[in-house]
Amino acid sequence: MENPLTPEVLADPVALTRALVDMESVSLNEKAIADCVEQVLRGVPHLTTYRHGNTVMARTDLGRDQRVVLAGHLDTVPLNNNFPSTMRGDLMYGCGTSDMKSGVAYALHLAVSLPDPRYDVTYFFYEAEEIESKYNGLFLVAEAHPEWLEADFALLLEPTYGIVEAGCQGTMRSVVTTTGVRAHSARSWHGVNAIHAAGEVLDRLANYEARRVTIDGCDYREGMNAVRIHGGVAGNVVPDRCEVEVNYRFAPDRTPAEAEAHLREVFAGFDVRVTDSAAGAPPGLEAAPAKEFVAAVGAKPIGKLGWTDVARFAAMGIPALNFGPGDPNLAHHPDEHVEISKIRDGAATLHRWLASA
Repeated sequence: MENPLTPEVLADPVALTRALVDMESVSLNEKAIADCVEQVLRGVPHLTTYRHGNTVMARTDLGRDQRVVLAGHLDTVPLNNNFPSTMRGDLMYGCGTSDMKSGVAYALHLAVSLPDPRYDVTYFFYEAEEIESKYNGLFLVAEAHPEWLEADFALLLEPTYGIVEAGCQGTMRSVVTTTGVRAHSARSWHGVNAIHAAGEVLDRLANYEARRVTIDGCDYREGMNAVRIHGGVAGNVVPDRCEVEVNYRFAPDRTPAEAEAHLREVFAGFDVRVTDSAAGAPPGLEAAPAKEFVAAVGAKPIGKLGWTDVARFAAMGIPALNFGPGDPNLAHHPDEHVEISKIRDGAATLHRWLASA
């Protein structure tokens, strides 16, 4: 296949966004887009390029005092009648326009066009962010080549609608189980209905008051919600077991252990089994490159409501922020789109921050 990432396309973040969107790359199908990105980067003389799986890393080695990371994932959620891209006035529609090929376009455009940045820069174009962590390109790199990730600051080019979203929430999935006694539904009084017992679990969730926390001037609102219910045996049987899956999003001042203790407190008296958890990340605003980037954006940062790969860098002691042109409320939406003006404004901001004085 002829590489659509031509020099003319690479020179324009808008055209580059559209070219990336028009390369289908649903999670675990990133090889073609990774091949094209790798081909481009290996032809750039001021970069050294490596690849692990379908994750491509390129870096400058200019001897700067500090190194920053710019990272964007190549994968998207499954297509939903929104491929290829379309244009309507100032809007570009298509799968991945917001989350996050417009952010990837920033990194690729800068990697090619900025040979003399004020910091040394490591660029990551990584696979499988939208699915289980075991497939995530940054996770796989951390296992195989942890030295690739070393930096003083990281910027994840996630959709933030052109403002800085600092840190991220932690996330925890659990199963709250109710039990009963099976019986024939015609003689239900001989049994105990586990689905009915789950009403108390749902009542506790409905009455749950979400905690709000302010950290370094950034507000984080927690949330605890039922996301799935499993129960039932047959159409004529009183069920003896019901499982309520609960997702808890917690502020980054709580560790996963503290979050689990709170979860068990909320559901005291029920069987609770934690199935997955990931720590959040503090705001990460104190590093010098972070302060300079916030100044370049010119707007007050807000807390990131959601989990992103900033947490992977925070766990390594590397402060990290989120910034991208897309609207996070449109991520994974069938009407996903990005504003052309946001792409251009963000690209100018990043260039202003990274360009040598």
